[in-house]
Amino acid sequence: MNGPDAGLDTLLDLDGSILEQEGGYWIKIEARRIPASEHVHHGIRYSLTLHDKYGARVLGYDNAHAVKPPKKFKFAGQRLPYDHRHRTSSDKGVPYAFESAHRLLEDFFAEVDRVIKEAQQ
Repeated sequence: MNGPDAGLDTLLDLDGSILEQEGGYWIKIEARRIPASEHVHHGIRYSLTLHDKYGARVLGYDNAHAVKPPKKFKFAGQRLPYDHRHRTSSDKGVPYAFESAHRLLEDFFAEVDRVIKEAQQ
């Protein structure tokens, strides 16, 4: 990461949090520092998930595993991204460009708002 990340302390403080949302939705946040590595260069292991009232994950941002880039791009020989998001309950994940913990929180909560709003229409 380049320079201090204003959202890092916030993200780490939210580790273990369950946040209730409208319509029976809820958010689970896990975040901790780990040694930086080839796959997790920023040194943060995270999982931010939105669940419906039945407990099913409907949205998630995490870096627990690598995801394959879209087939239309040629990534032969490049490392597979670990930072990714799951846009639906069945989505295996699409790459997410991690910039900072602050941006991660902004992006995740904007998606949470969108998903809940769409479900209520």
